[in-house]
Amino acid sequence: MLTLDVMLTFFATALLLGIAPGPDNIFVLTQSALYGMGAGVATTLGLVTGLCVHTTAVALGVAVIFQTSPVAFTLLKITGAAYLLWLAWLSFRAGSIRTNDTAQDHTSSFADFPGYAALYRRGIVMNVTNPKVSIFFLAFLPQFCNPARGSVALQVLWLGLLFILATIIVFCTVAALGGRLAIWFNKSQKGQICIQRIAGCVFVGLAAALLFTGQ
Repeated sequence: MLTLDVMLTFFATALLLGIAPGPDNIFVLTQSALYGMGAGVATTLGLVTGLCVHTTAVALGVAVIFQTSPVAFTLLKITGAAYLLWLAWLSFRAGSIRTNDTAQDHTSSFADFPGYAALYRRGIVMNVTNPKVSIFFLAFLPQFCNPARGSVALQVLWLGLLFILATIIVFCTVAALGGRLAIWFNKSQKGQICIQRIAGCVFVGLAAALLFTGQ
């Protein structure tokens, strides 16, 4: 079993990795800036559910497929990029609708809130369709395992849970920050249009980064 010093070292490292700017925390910030802190928390729960999938894949050895098979790696990242581009289209479309409403002096909302369940699903898809996460876990988690202390698979699962806990702490803090931005942007129609277009650009950027990443 993992020793206390190993768990504390790993947890501190996971916190630092969560703080470092990356696709997932940017995604949480974007969703919470659009719909409020609750949306960021729902997205975070979806992302950590995806981390459960990656942790299990590493523990069972399935993640090796994405490290050794260019076809599997490419198909998964194309799927993830396509999903992000679809989210970008939704954001740009919402901004356009709001622009028309503003021109016509309408006061209706520019975009329907998708609901917490939908945001939770977005988080899952965003994380699961990123093969880099599996490969990262495959390289990162075993460094803290010691075969002499028992089942490596069980140690990987424990490390995955610690990583998830650190992620929840950091990303919920990011969601709180995004929630403050949402209050500011939603004070005016121009602010709502602006944040939708920013979100669309962020999704396009994330999709491009995923597409051009190497195995």
